[in-house]
Amino acid sequence: MTIVDLKRFFQSLLPGIFLFGFTVGTGSVTAMAKAGADYGMSLLWTVALSCIITYLLLHLYGKYTLITGETALASIKKNIHPALALFFVITLTTHVCGSVIGVMGIIAEVCFEWSKNFVEGGILPIYFAVFFITLVYLIFLLGTTAVFQQVLGFVVGLMAVCFLINFFLLMPPLAEMAKGMVPTIPESASNQNAFLVIASMVGTTVFSGLFILRTTLVKEAGWTMEDLKAQQKDALFSGFLMFVVSASIMAAAAGSLHLQGVTLTKVSEMIQLLEPIAGTFAVTIFTIGLVAAGVSSQFPNVALLPWLLDDYYEREADLTRMDYRIFALLISLLGLIVPLFNAKPIAIMILSQAFGALVLPVTVACILYLGNRKDLMKDHSFSLLLNIILLAILAFAFLMSYMSYSGIIATLKAL
Repeated sequence: MTIVDLKRFFQSLLPGIFLFGFTVGTGSVTAMAKAGADYGMSLLWTVALSCIITYLLLHLYGKYTLITGETALASIKKNIHPALALFFVITLTTHVCGSVIGVMGIIAEVCFEWSKNFVEGGILPIYFAVFFITLVYLIFLLGTTAVFQQVLGFVVGLMAVCFLINFFLLMPPLAEMAKGMVPTIPESASNQNAFLVIASMVGTTVFSGLFILRTTLVKEAGWTMEDLKAQQKDALFSGFLMFVVSASIMAAAAGSLHLQGVTLTKVSEMIQLLEPIAGTFAVTIFTIGLVAAGVSSQFPNVALLPWLLDDYYEREADLTRMDYRIFALLISLLGLIVPLFNAKPIAIMILSQAFGALVLPVTVACILYLGNRKDLMKDHSFSLLLNIILLAILAFAFLMSYMSYSGIIATLKAL
């Protein structure tokens, strides 16, 4: 393979890396670390199942665009109802706003704890929040998906390497990991908080915005049915990366905090708790990985609303519009809420990710309906087997929505 072929190969994976960076942010780190600390590796099957569902829906939504030439929201607006397309714009934007608040809160808090190793008393979280918000917004002003993909390629690679190193430093016994692939519910899952953790794990991985955005990226890439294999490979690569990194985060928490009987209430606690167990090196690597995860998810977070609006109005994607720059700035500034008002970022993050699970059934139902429209799909309408699989996923999505709803209500009552 020549250097040119190698470069072309990696470029073909950039959309998948972009979506991976969108999904595995501090929301995933929060959900996976809390699951590992509280329940060990017993919920690893949830990660595996979520990643399989994510791959399938990424592939199906991408294939739909290859066949019809239509992006998701435009097609839902045209072929189902405009109100439903607007529902996605509103709910996904709400989800992203909550995510931005939690992401920057967690990054700032973790960097503050880590900075205590070098500066007496540490650097205040607000300074870290302002720095990272400014960095992401300046890159947004460049205004092209290609730039986002290239920057994310580097940041995601850094994140993946960091969390894999932590995995090998802190991993639990292989037998425990294998046991975690068998679907079971932890005995303590009668507590509604466990429902919220499970729902947040699914919500952060099987994120509806991911599949809506997938269709935009496929169309922007200019792919056709001749690129079906490339599109499927890209979706598979994204799903595989999600599983490897998510499982690594869970294993690091399970191999350290869970063995010590420590539950996680703040991600920054991992900085304090890991050091006596694994040393300064592991803590530094974890911090770098967490910051990379947060930054990688912030790029698409601040750009999601402009993408959704262009999709809804069937316009060519243009992130340089002045109103979009204002929207992105306002969404970015939400990241100051936690440092300024001392809110609880992990609670906001868990609630935000669990909220995503409430939208999932509608997302599955839409592709199930559109994929069976012979006037749209022609000879590629869904087979009986695929319909059965999607109905099973729909049932799973309703279950996750119930668990999410139960967990959110219980958490709000406890506040």
